[in-house]
Amino acid sequence: KAAEAAGARCAMSTHWADGGDGALELADTVKEACEDKTNFNFLYPLEMKLRERVDNIAKVVYGADGAVWAPEAENKAKRLEGDSKYDDYATMMVKTHLSLTHDPAIKGVPKGWALPIRDVLIYSGAKFLCPCAGTISLMPGTSSDPAFRKVDVDVKTGKVSGLF
Repeated sequence: KAAEAAGARCAMSTHWADGGDGALELADTVKEACEDKTNFNFLYPLEMKLRERVDNIAKVVYGADGAVWAPEAENKAKRLEGDSKYDDYATMMVKTHLSLTHDPAIKGVPKGWALPIRDVLIYSGAKFLCPCAGTISLMPGTSSDPAFRKVDVDVKTGKVSGLF
């Protein structure tokens, strides 16, 4: 109700309990939102070279002064930029979600920093070039406090607790 009062679209979704039927209201709401006119513009033209894209993303999205490349990463980026096979690949940054920077310990909106790029991953099926900033696990993971820690089974009764 608070979100609706603020002008946001809302939908109840109980797909986790009711399957597809529980997501019908959400699906209708998403469909309506997709039909709205928007003023969306891409952050960069696809023709822009990878290193320029990353520099632009670092400045515009993360508030950095720019990107700095490890020598191996920059060499890889140059090779990718020179191969027309990758001309239509989009850029998806790989970095921590816990900070605007590459360092999860840095909070807020820091000033006077550069985004360090240590590698570029290639996901050909999805057509993504993925510059990696800082040290990050690439395994699909869990949050710093995953929900499974709250799940328990009473061995005497077999009752499961902590799921919902």
